[in-house]
Amino acid sequence: MGEEPLFSFLADWTWWVAVAFVLDMVVRVVAIVVIPRNRRPMSGMAWLLAFFFVPSIGVILFLLIGNPQLPAERRRKQVAINDHIREVTSGVEFGTLRSDAPTWFDSLVTLNVNLGALPLTGDNDARLYSDYAESIEAMAEAVRRAGRYVHAEFYILQADAATDVFFAALEEAAARGVEVRVLLDHWANRSKPYYKQTLAQLDAMGASWRLMLPVMPLKGHYQRPDLRNHRKLLVVDGEVAFTGSQNLTDSTYNLPVNIRRGLHWVDLMVRRDGPVVASVNAVFLGDWYSETNEILPEERDLLGATDGPGDLDCQVVPSGPGFEFQNNLKLFTGLLYAAQQRIIIVSPYFVPDEGLMLAITTACQRGVRVELFVSEEGDQAIVYHAQRSYYEALLRAGVVIWMYRRPFILHSKSMTIDDEVAIIGSSNMDMRSFGLNLEISLLVRGSEFVDQLREVEAQYRANSRELTLAEWLQQPLRSTVLDNLARLTSALQ
Repeated sequence: MGEEPLFSFLADWTWWVAVAFVLDMVVRVVAIVVIPRNRRPMSGMAWLLAFFFVPSIGVILFLLIGNPQLPAERRRKQVAINDHIREVTSGVEFGTLRSDAPTWFDSLVTLNVNLGALPLTGDNDARLYSDYAESIEAMAEAVRRAGRYVHAEFYILQADAATDVFFAALEEAAARGVEVRVLLDHWANRSKPYYKQTLAQLDAMGASWRLMLPVMPLKGHYQRPDLRNHRKLLVVDGEVAFTGSQNLTDSTYNLPVNIRRGLHWVDLMVRRDGPVVASVNAVFLGDWYSETNEILPEERDLLGATDGPGDLDCQVVPSGPGFEFQNNLKLFTGLLYAAQQRIIIVSPYFVPDEGLMLAITTACQRGVRVELFVSEEGDQAIVYHAQRSYYEALLRAGVVIWMYRRPFILHSKSMTIDDEVAIIGSSNMDMRSFGLNLEISLLVRGSEFVDQLREVEAQYRANSRELTLAEWLQQPLRSTVLDNLARLTSALQ
């Protein structure tokens, strides 16, 4: 009698083991079929490893963050926006372009038009702001002069002591009848200090504002939670525009952990005057339409920008999961292969894919001097360690790595190619910026602008120390293990 319950228990236990085994095999087989489809090899391999080593956790993570694209309706809107821009701008000249452009530059411009729709424009002026407070004051001054509208779009937007001058300018503009429209990322702001106060202040001044990519399932708004609108831009009256890396917040982001560590962000913004302002405004208009379904009357300004006081050639390149391809990655890679003498990259979060890494090391082997500026201090542990995992290969290839000294976080994002072409914007050189974030980059041709960036790069170099291969090889084993694990985790896209 006592053996029968035991036999029954063993039989049941064996049955459950068999079921678990079959389910495990099904998950693994399905993963091999589903995961690699339309996914980069490194990302696909990382997901497969997660499924094979920790299948239960891998399944949960894949269901939460396995889809790197925006919802289909949002992607359809982006296609419609691109088609409309191409139709409106086809055959139209935007300023006088500089002569004697290299062939590779023309082909990259064509690439950007095919991917992001916005044209190359001439007769532009650009001024860099590398001082954090000065850039906020410059944006506030532009808003004070607004006569028709202000379009502000920032990943993080906080009404605090550092940005009070900007919000005061917005309030003054709204009071005199200027249309003030504001976009801010939902997930990036919702847990930050001053979030509710910021929205209340926008309401009080009468501004029209919307949250970008809201994650509100109960209200019908949902996509992969870590798909973010990382753009930073300001447009005033279709005549002046600012873009770059700086969020509208205090340089500590008002976070207690940053304040305790004494961390301050170092950023770079650029003011533009000229026809390219219309392209920046087109990005805002497209994002506003994507979030509200509202077509703004300022759309007519797409063709209305006047010539600026300079003669720079500029092209705006939007990118993100709403596009079919990784526009910024393709542009960066093309520029790296085009360089002949010098490449200087500033990227706080540098986690390249295989193609970008190959382009950089190949540039070194072609005799091109390559310099990379990163932060000595890290504010995001996984990205910080994933980035470090590439240092040895970069140093062995001949890349000069500059470590911006703590307690500052070098948050600027730029690249200069030889002495005539530059990129500046919101996009890091990491897989998140390539595949998951909506970004905006500015391609500029003109030695006078590159000279401005060279001055900023010299400032960064003076505040940095060079990392040598000999120093790096002294890293303890535990750091190497952490770096390599983070590198694998960073590929889960």
